[in-house]
Amino acid sequence: MSDTRPTYDFVIAANRLPVDRAEGENGTEWKRSPGGLVTAMDSVMRGRDGAWVGWSGEPGEAPEPFDDSGMHLHPVALSAEEVRDYYEGFSNDTLWPIYHDVIVPATFHRRWWAAYRTVNQRFAEELAKVAAEGATVWVHDYQLQLVPAMLRKIRPDVRIGWFNHIPFPPVELFAQLPWRGHLIGGLLGADFLGFQREDDAWNFQRACRQLEGYETEGDTIRVEGRTVRAAGLPISIDFADLESLARDPEVQKRAEEIRESFGNPQVLMLGVDRLDYTKGIRHRLKAYGELLRDGEFTPPDVALIQIAVPSRERVEAYKTLKDEIELTVGHINGDYSTVEATAVRYLHQSFDRAEMAAMYQAADIMLVTPLRDGMNLVAKEYVTCRIHDDGALVLSEFTGAATELGDAYIHNPHDIQGLKNRIVQAIKDSPEERTRRMKRLRDAVRSHDVQKWAGEFLDALQAVPSDEAQKAAGA
Repeated sequence: MSDTRPTYDFVIAANRLPVDRAEGENGTEWKRSPGGLVTAMDSVMRGRDGAWVGWSGEPGEAPEPFDDSGMHLHPVALSAEEVRDYYEGFSNDTLWPIYHDVIVPATFHRRWWAAYRTVNQRFAEELAKVAAEGATVWVHDYQLQLVPAMLRKIRPDVRIGWFNHIPFPPVELFAQLPWRGHLIGGLLGADFLGFQREDDAWNFQRACRQLEGYETEGDTIRVEGRTVRAAGLPISIDFADLESLARDPEVQKRAEEIRESFGNPQVLMLGVDRLDYTKGIRHRLKAYGELLRDGEFTPPDVALIQIAVPSRERVEAYKTLKDEIELTVGHINGDYSTVEATAVRYLHQSFDRAEMAAMYQAADIMLVTPLRDGMNLVAKEYVTCRIHDDGALVLSEFTGAATELGDAYIHNPHDIQGLKNRIVQAIKDSPEERTRRMKRLRDAVRSHDVQKWAGEFLDALQAVPSDEAQKAAGA
């Protein structure tokens, strides 16, 4: 019997759907998921007649496809074993460490690799069902690096793009992967590959050339008679939408309440991260604790909110990190809090967009200290919410955002003294200097928002000649 389900001209594939299942008063509901990829792509998909293919977040049989907020959502099934091996294992205990400078050692298991390959094949097959003839398919992130080639084999008629939301490692690190050739081959099934930074695109091209012998020229790679383009194209956020939310009177009222809950300190600092060892949370807490020890400032004059969104809690490295951070927060609070004032308010949970916009407005100083990060959209969100051109962004040089946001207080998080110096500078600089910096930061984010990023990516994807055109031209 033929499949009569609708097909779509624009299809996104990502490891997760942009929604989570929740039980509400009227039964099962689907709520928008947190996370940078979902936040960015939700804005891109709005107003398009498109589909999103991804895992629902729960092991077992996939729910039936459904529509949500004008978007067709097509769930992919993952068994409990596949969640363990493909997602927690290969994606987050093998690839993630390699792609983030091996901050913790990577683990290699052939069983994990087999699961990764199986799940990528399943995604490719589901995409083939959803994509209309000649559709544009946009595959996202490191969990689905084999999908482009697998999909091309099934559906050579579709146009395939892939975007990497995390760094792509230097060839010396990437070469450690026993399955490096398969990953390169999988990615080269795409027509256009987008990376957060030009350095990431160069790393990929170098891996193609040195490890697999492909011919490269400029930003292109020659692949069996085809030309694939790989380029840096930094992601952004929906500036207008978030700025509008920040101007909401209820959000501004909530920002005042947050400050009042700390006794209206002279300086309120904020850190917002997934609970991940790449985010430099321990380095940030160490610098803050030393500043308190040095007497640079003391509660209640200063306070820090540290939000650590739960992440990959069954992976051992993340369990260890959670314990270490909670222990450090306990030590700082034990040594420096008073009866009236808490030095660090630690929140191991996620918050909705309105609450985050209020926190961004409440905070005088935003601490963004990753040891390695593809972009870090939190930095751009903070800047967007500073509607009065005040506040200060202390930003790690190892984020993709640092390339665009050079007027932030840039630092090396490994240099604890240097980080301390930049925090003090951000606090002590004149209001005029902070305003000058913030205006330029806001202009940078406003002028390159997520819609412009998506438009540039899709234009670049469509500009790559089709296989037929390349063959006709003798490419």
